[in-house]
Amino acid sequence: MSAQDAGMPTIVLVHGAFADSSSWNGVIAHLKRRGYPVIAVANPLRGVHKDATYVRSVVDSVSGPVVMAAHSYGGSVMTEAADGASNVKALVYVASVSPDVGESVAELTTKFPGSALLTSIRMVPYALDGGGTAMEQYIYQEKFPEVFAADVDPDVAALMAVTQRPPTEVAQTERVTKAAWKTVPSWTLVSTQDRGIPPDLQRFMAKRAGSTTVEVEASHAVAVSQPGPVADLIDSAARATA
Repeated sequence: MSAQDAGMPTIVLVHGAFADSSSWNGVIAHLKRRGYPVIAVANPLRGVHKDATYVRSVVDSVSGPVVMAAHSYGGSVMTEAADGASNVKALVYVASVSPDVGESVAELTTKFPGSALLTSIRMVPYALDGGGTAMEQYIYQEKFPEVFAADVDPDVAALMAVTQRPPTEVAQTERVTKAAWKTVPSWTLVSTQDRGIPPDLQRFMAKRAGSTTVEVEASHAVAVSQPGPVADLIDSAARATA
């Protein structure tokens, strides 16, 4: 009998900016041991609407129920992508933003003090199809461990800094047009030592969404440093909505 035949939802994981799907590897291992089918989406990081369209296409390809979990900027994408998806049963925000309609990541991260991202970003131009240029954002490699992954093994954090995937500037400033958490039950993991998305902002958004909330003493890269508690919360959301 397959996991889906047994009624287990597929877990769809959405990474955020400055990371890739491998940032979920530890969480995936925990979920797979519990029998969950898992898809870690390669979030394009080109803009909220483009990214959400892509992620929604992945969700729509899944037969059976889905629990979505997102990290960081990925929360904006999930919030937009999951709206109206009948198979999405729960949303899990992991050290993440959960915007309301009309809000952007850039706007939200300045709502409360504590983010070190604004002073740690290097802007790099890239060529657009059809001509012209736009801007991508990188965290300075020497600042990456402190800002993003302070509790991750230093050798691993250094590799993460080198392999980071840049979001476009548009991805950070584009405003969401849908808010799936208004109709889909949500869970939130607050990373209390987060220097990317301030913990007080995470708490504010979780309370606004009526989200079931847990707090973990961890950096922004909590899925890397503490995959067990992240997997536990996803498991709790899946069981609660089964």
